[in-house]
Amino acid sequence: MNASAIHINLFHIVSSPPRWLYPRKFITSYEGLIIKRFRNLKTTLLSGVFCLVATLGAAQTLTIFAAASLKTALDEIAADFEASQGASLRIAYAGSAVLARQIQQGAPADVYISASVDWMDVLETRLPIVAQTRRDIIGNRLVLIAGNAPDRETEPWLADGLAARIGARKLAMGFVDAVPAGQYGKAALQATGNWQALQGNIVQTENVRLALALVARKEVGFGIVYASDAHAEPKVTVLMEFDAGDYPDIRYPAAVVRDANAGLGGSFLEYLQSPEAQSVFLKNQFRPANDG
Repeated sequence: MNASAIHINLFHIVSSPPRWLYPRKFITSYEGLIIKRFRNLKTTLLSGVFCLVATLGAAQTLTIFAAASLKTALDEIAADFEASQGASLRIAYAGSAVLARQIQQGAPADVYISASVDWMDVLETRLPIVAQTRRDIIGNRLVLIAGNAPDRETEPWLADGLAARIGARKLAMGFVDAVPAGQYGKAALQATGNWQALQGNIVQTENVRLALALVARKEVGFGIVYASDAHAEPKVTVLMEFDAGDYPDIRYPAAVVRDANAGLGGSFLEYLQSPEAQSVFLKNQFRPANDG
C-alpha cells in the first residue's frame, strides 16, 4: 500500500469513524447530538417561515385617521373591506383638526378622512398627502338635537326664534374655531340670527361625538351635530334640520398620506366610493358627496 492510499484510508477513518471503534454508549450520544442539531435547525427554519408570514401580514395593515363622525358607518365598511381584501385596518377616530396636526407631525397614517375640506386643503398645501388620490367620499347635514324625554314639546322647532326658545339652557357643539361640526354650527347660527344670543350658552367639545354624548347623558339641553351622529345615538331626538344654505357644504374628503401604503390605501379609497360602501353611509343618514 502506498503513502497516498494510507492517507486516504486514515482520512476516511477520521471523518467517518466505524461504529466498532466506539462503545455503544458513545454511539448513542453521538447520534443523539446529530438528531438534536437537526431538530434545532428545523425549529430555526420554522421560526424563519413564521417571521416571514408575519412580515407579509404586516405589509397588509392599513392605518386610517378618520373624523369622529364617521365611526358608526366606517366601522362596518372597514369590516367588509377586511373580509373581501384579507387586509387589517386600524382606525383612529378624532376631530379632523387634531388628526391633521398629528399627520403634519409625522404620525404613521396611511389614509386621512376629514369632515372638513379646509383641513384637507391644509395638508395638501403642506404636502403630507398625495394630492392625486384626494376625493370627496360622502356628505352630511346639520341638525339640532335634544335628549329623549316623555314631555318633549310637540311644536315644530324653527331656526327663526331659536335662541328665545332655547333660553338659558346649554347647547353643545364642537370647538367653533377648529372642529368642522362646530364651525358649521356657528355658521348656521350666524346665518339664522341666533349666534349673538346663544354664544354664551355654548359648551364646546373637541369633537362632535363628545357633543352628542353630552346631550345623550342630558348634561346639556341641546346640541348641534350631524344627522348621522343623531342617527347613531338612540338617546337623542332630532328637533330640526338646518337649511343647507345656512352653512358651508359638508363634504368628507379622503386621501392617501405621502410615504404610506399607497397601494392598499388607494384600494380602500376606491372601496369607499363603491355601491356597497355608499349604501352603508346612506343607511347611517349621510348624504351623497355631490348632493349639494
